[in-house]
Amino acid sequence: MDRKKQIIAAATESFSQFGYKATTMDLVSKIAKVGKGTIYNYFSNKEELLKAIIQNVATEMREVATQSIRSERSFIDNFNNVLHHVVAFRDQHELTIKLSQEAIQLGTPIVTEALDALEEEICLFIEERISKAIERKEIRSCDPSITAFLMFKMYINLVNDWKLRGNDALPKDEVADFIQLHFIEGLAPTS
Repeated sequence: MDRKKQIIAAATESFSQFGYKATTMDLVSKIAKVGKGTIYNYFSNKEELLKAIIQNVATEMREVATQSIRSERSFIDNFNNVLHHVVAFRDQHELTIKLSQEAIQLGTPIVTEALDALEEEICLFIEERISKAIERKEIRSCDPSITAFLMFKMYINLVNDWKLRGNDALPKDEVADFIQLHFIEGLAPTS
């Protein structure tokens, strides 16, 4: 493994275990088994290191999303499948769990910014798919950027925020039905 990847892996491990605020460059160098100066050859500070890690996570999320798309499925089926896999990935990824906790508990600005960057990546992915669905006339014309944001937020609220209010988790199919009823039917092409 090259040094840069080694440092990123060590920082990911440290951020996942201790959070952003508690991670120091000394700790990263210890985990990576490199001198602290070596880290500064690749990253000027901890913030830049976090951004590189988030970029890697965003790439992984995009791969998860892309692999969950099936050409024979409708736009809505693919949308639900993509978000189901992306949310599952995010909820099982130690780094995103720890960063989410830190953002909620400590409100660390760089962490909030990093999590926002992940959401932006998801929304961009959805936006691209909405544009293609519009071209195929699978949905009617709309602003892909705003629509992607709304669809993502609706999905997240139904999956996560609903549980946070003390309700039972909604099954994947039920979430899909709610999105179909309250959102997608409004985008259906007019006859």
